[in-house]
Amino acid sequence: MSSPTEAGDDAEIITASLYDPERFAAVFDRHAPHIQRYLARRLGGQIADDLVAETFLIAFGKRGRYNPSYPNARPWLYGIATHLVGQHRREEVREYRLRAALGPPVDQACHAEQVAAQVTAQAMNELLAAALASLAQGDRDVLVLIAWEDLSYEEVAAALGIPVGTVRSRLSRARKKVRVKLGHSEYALIEEVSNHG
Repeated sequence: MSSPTEAGDDAEIITASLYDPERFAAVFDRHAPHIQRYLARRLGGQIADDLVAETFLIAFGKRGRYNPSYPNARPWLYGIATHLVGQHRREEVREYRLRAALGPPVDQACHAEQVAAQVTAQAMNELLAAALASLAQGDRDVLVLIAWEDLSYEEVAAALGIPVGTVRSRLSRARKKVRVKLGHSEYALIEEVSNHG
């Protein structure tokens, strides 16, 4: 029996797990923290915990259909996770709107500079949450996979099962909408983060 931290690329491990299912644990060990972070950013921590488990359960069940020409399984896992986010779309939009309405909690005992920083952060969070909530699901998926998860256009295309050209057009559309919501100066940070691929 192999260790969950075994060497080899993901494709080799997934293929081997067809005959030795315990080997799939190495894929979980390698990628669960990334998928957890992605899902927590999209839906919040409580739902993320459930969906991480569901993501890997689905991946385990579909491992026989994994394309071994892809040595890194992370885009495939992001695709499964993104599909699960899509199933929770209403909750996701509601969560963004709730975050925009509530903002970060204000500490009564903080200094004036901390209060000013929190007010500025709250205003930016409200704008960003509203901007994300206003995007179509496909555009939002592309934007967050590139900006938050640092995936390339090709990896996003593989994760979502869409052509690279569609990734580019969705990202362009999302950037325009976010630019309008945030204003040009605040948008520069998002543009810098997501302008790669």
